Amino acid sequence: MKKTVATFKDAKNKNEKLSMVTSYDYSMAKLVDEAGIDGILVGDSLGMVTLGYDDTLAVTVDDMIHHTKAVSRGAKNALIVADMPFLSYHISIEDSIKNAGRLIKEGNAHCVKLEGGIEIIDKVEAIIKAQIPVMGHIGLTPQSINMFGGFKVQGKTINQIQKLIDDAKALEEAGVFAIVLECIPEKIAKIITECVSIPTIGIGAGKYCDGQILVVNDMLGMYSDFTPKFVKQYKNLKEDINEAINDYITDVKKGTFPEEKHSFKIDEKILDELNK
Repeated sequence: MKKTVATFKDAKNKNEKLSMVTSYDYSMAKLVDEAGIDGILVGDSLGMVTLGYDDTLAVTVDDMIHHTKAVSRGAKNALIVADMPFLSYHISIEDSIKNAGRLIKEGNAHCVKLEGGIEIIDKVEAIIKAQIPVMGHIGLTPQSINMFGGFKVQGKTINQIQKLIDDAKALEEAGVFAIVLECIPEKIAKIITECVSIPTIGIGAGKYCDGQILVVNDMLGMYSDFTPKFVKQYKNLKEDINEAINDYITDVKKGTFPEEKHSFKIDEKILDELNK
């Protein structure tokens, strides 16, 4: 069944958990879509796991459009959410609407995701007013790592907790259809989830969220530069891929690949003509 923003909103009322993963290309998007995932986030995490940057800050709107277009070709049923990258919605409301619109028109995303709370509400409201659905994102917001001093758990003090609650309520009032909660203590994420009527999607925020999201490269063991504590690795494809590539190299070196079954034939009469 094709998933929509309305599907996500209804899930919380029906007490149905939502599943999301990131994807950045056609092949992976097609695989996770066929598996029945509810939503695919084309995350700016592609800067690290796909483009090899140290963080997400260097990712551009054009990068996001390029990868979102690829994902949209592969996923036919999942809700496709595109991250708005660093500085694409921080400068002005006009820029925010324009960049969000490009992700929808050029990238074929169904909606966009913005990091932040009360401080970006004017941008969120303007984008929604332009008929573009918005997913919120609070807690550890990777675009703000220089302010946080690194990738650190959020919501560990009274002031931080109250800010998270206020941000979640403000985002709901502004009209977002869901909120990602990242790297927040489980019991605080539970309080936030109970404070809002829209679904919360957790990543490192415990079991009480209305849904969960993981970076697909992390859960499949394909990205080994850094593995967050909250990741459950369902497969270690790095080992399988390394083994397959090593086997291929060995076959090529030994001359055992390609075999006859991997090659094309030609009529022997034509060969005879060539040899005359």
